[in-house]
Parts: sequence; structure tokens; C-alpha cells
Amino acid sequence: MKVIIILVVVIIFAIFMIQAITEKSSNKIEQYAYVVEREIGDVEIRQYEDAVFSSVKLNDSTYANSSSKGFRILAGYIFGGNDKGQSIAMTSPVVMEMGKEMKMSFMVPSAMNMDSLPKPNDGRVYQEKVKGSKMAVIRFGGWASDEKIEKHKQELIRVLQENNITFEGPFLYMGYNPPYQLVNRRNEVAVRVG
Repeated sequence: MKVIIILVVVIIFAIFMIQAITEKSSNKIEQYAYVVEREIGDVEIRQYEDAVFSSVKLNDSTYANSSSKGFRILAGYIFGGNDKGQSIAMTSPVVMEMGKEMKMSFMVPSAMNMDSLPKPNDGRVYQEKVKGSKMAVIRFGGWASDEKIEKHKQELIRVLQENNITFEGPFLYMGYNPPYQLVNRRNEVAVRVG
């Protein structure tokens, strides 16, 4: 019995240490740059900078069905699936445009630009420059799901309407953490505002 208790304590300690290391490394990943201009309760109005993204369109309308497929396609590109066999650093967040069709995007590291990017081997992957914009964003923790995303989208709409802030879809889901990070997960729902 004593051996089992020691083994359980060691396993719990190992899981805790792995999660602490994962969270620390996640904080070092380059993030989509923004400045918070205003806070309204749980909603932030942010001004985002221009950025370049690698993107893929997906023929589905749910997070559950699209997230893994889109991630695999884009990860294939940044982990060397391109004409130069070049690895491209992961950035944060992974952005999903939510609608009748989905689009998943990885931000390109700021040290790269449209001209320096290698060409993807997968024809579904394309590059796009996104102009900086003002967005309203609401954050939630835990694991994302279609239900949680919809709940926070509706809360975001409510706050914007109550404050007479105009917005224009599509709504975006932004996920900041690798799948193996179990705690302190950061998820956001965002929409462009006028």
C-alpha cells in the first residue's frame, strides 16, 4: 500500500511539473500583437496590428469537426511541408473564423513576410496579409467546444448591443494553448467592431 501511495504522489508531481513547464513555454511563443483600448466587464476592445497568416478553408461549420483537421494541415506546412523543407515557429493564438465554412489560421512570425515565406506543399494552404483592426474579445478558460464558443459569442453580442457598439462578423475563435496543456487554458471569441 505504501508503494502505491508513493507512486501516486510521484505521478501527480510529474504531471504538475510537466504542466508548469508547458505553461512557461507557451508564454514564450510570439502572440498576435494588440493594445487594449477599453474594458467593458469581461469584454476587451483591442486594436490589433497588421499580420500575415497561413490559412486553410475547411468544409464544415463546427469547431469539433474542423479544429483537428485544420491544425494537422497547417502544422504540416510549418513543420517543413513546404518547398524549402523549412520549419516555421509556432505562434499564438490559432485563429478560427466561424461561419457556414470555417477557416483556420496560424500567424506567421513577425520576422517573416509574404516574400520570405516558403511555398506550401499542400495546395489548400495559402498566405494572407490581414490589416490591423479593432476587435471586441471575450475570454474563457478550459477546453473549447462548440457550446462554449456559442455561449461566449452570445455574451459578447449582448455586451456590445447594450453598449451600442456596432460589430461585423464573422466571429473568430482564438485558442492560445497546445493540446497537451491541461490547466490555465486561454480561449477567446472575437468580432470586429466599428
